[in-house]
Amino acid sequence: MIVTTASFGTHRLTLIARVNEHGHPMLVEANWLLAGNSWQHSKSIPKLKKHYKLIEQDFTFIDNNSLSDNEPSQALLIEAIAQLTAYFKGELQAFDLPIDMSLGTKFQQQVWHALQDIKHGETISYATLAKRVDSPKGFRAVANANSKNPFSIIVPCHRVIASDGKLGGYTGGLDKKEYLLALEGVKCKP
Repeated sequence: MIVTTASFGTHRLTLIARVNEHGHPMLVEANWLLAGNSWQHSKSIPKLKKHYKLIEQDFTFIDNNSLSDNEPSQALLIEAIAQLTAYFKGELQAFDLPIDMSLGTKFQQQVWHALQDIKHGETISYATLAKRVDSPKGFRAVANANSKNPFSIIVPCHRVIASDGKLGGYTGGLDKKEYLLALEGVKCKP
């Protein structure tokens, strides 16, 4: 697993990539890094270790300025950072990156796929998302699946809000959710 971090304004993300069994690089995480934390604090690390039967030494941190586009995982991280940079500049509305959702349960993966259908600048409620994944009464389960999303921004769980138009929750913090929605031109209730 290749790990890097990238800053976008005052915010930082941890990005992790791997090469799958078919030799294709896949992003396994793109998530917020809380102030003062290092990449080792990522909530995905323990799950990745268990899921792929890894140890600490299987994770290699490379500063984003030292990534090489000659190595597939590193090239993917370079592309992810480029797409995120374009998103934050308002130049990109949909990401085109190979992501590995296998860390999630079947239901979580279903929710994460449905999140990718929410267009830039749009929001839907947790109840609407629950209906879209054929679980009309499962808005709490959908909210829980959102909180486990390892691909913040790329899989846009920030576009799901409460039925009353308020923000609801967000693993990266409500300040980041509000920031992303404002970046996309969405006005939310306080």
